[in-house]
Amino acid sequence: MFKDNLVHLRKINQLTQEDVAAKAGVSRQAIAKWESGETVPDLEKCRLLAELFGVSLDDLANFEPDENLGMAVPPKGKHMFGLVTVGDKGQIVIPAKARKLFDISAGDQLVIVGDEGQGLAILKPEYFLSMAQMIEKQKTDNR
Repeated sequence: MFKDNLVHLRKINQLTQEDVAAKAGVSRQAIAKWESGETVPDLEKCRLLAELFGVSLDDLANFEPDENLGMAVPPKGKHMFGLVTVGDKGQIVIPAKARKLFDISAGDQLVIVGDEGQGLAILKPEYFLSMAQMIEKQKTDNR
């Protein structure tokens, strides 16, 4: 819900209503009305707020935290798809929303990379190869 997301984003960014009002070019009272749900900003102000907080316009307006995870509105381009359970043979089921967003279909091959300090990442082979080529090019350029 927009009003809840606005309040949460303002607070986690340690901004006052006055701070947000100044950046959005509106009065503090306008921010208070938006946060209470009494009114909603026009589309241009919503876009400006999404930019200010580094979130997508869609997430600013529609994001609903997962009840189990309690996650807040994610930064633009970042996603939290929920929890998965590892099966006894190490298999996981990638959530449908993630499969759709990243165009992953049954039978696709994925590359799993890991960093002992940061964890695992799953990439499509073409992205992995592209990244490897960039690294190799940088090595060559630095010689």
